[in-house]
Amino acid sequence: MSIKVPSEERRENLSERERLERRVTGLCRYIGRSPWVFHVNTGSCNGCDIEIIAALTPRYDAERFGVKLVGSPRHADILLVTGPVTSQSLERVKLIYEQTPEPKIVIAVGACPTGGSVFYESPFTNAPLSNVIPVDVYVPGCPPRPEAILQGVVLALEKLIEKLKGGSEK
Repeated sequence: MSIKVPSEERRENLSERERLERRVTGLCRYIGRSPWVFHVNTGSCNGCDIEIIAALTPRYDAERFGVKLVGSPRHADILLVTGPVTSQSLERVKLIYEQTPEPKIVIAVGACPTGGSVFYESPFTNAPLSNVIPVDVYVPGCPPRPEAILQGVVLALEKLIEKLKGGSEK
């Protein structure tokens, strides 16, 4: 018969949100800084954009982990891209990707950049996003929930750590 330590019991009773919080906090401590995110709208309907903002509200409060929206891609570690990449935004997306310093992670948020959604094979879009720039993490949904977006950020942080490890070995 094993005796459970109170901390183990608490760990077992954690909600999904609490597990996510601990994971993000641990990953941020590992890389030694907070992840900064630049949001790129490439012609979306704003459904995904609203959910990204919801992830920053007090209910989900991504900023308490240091996940912060920045105003310039030159300060970003992570690019959050929404929308089907319209023809008008194509060059802008490529420029923003080039301006983001290495190592960088790209997260495709929503059904439009992931596979095109209703804009699939439209002559006015360049979906999916992976046809334009390399994508590291996909967050499917139309629109995805804030929890899913935060989970995508966790996956992005793990990939960022892999890139940092790879860069330090060279």
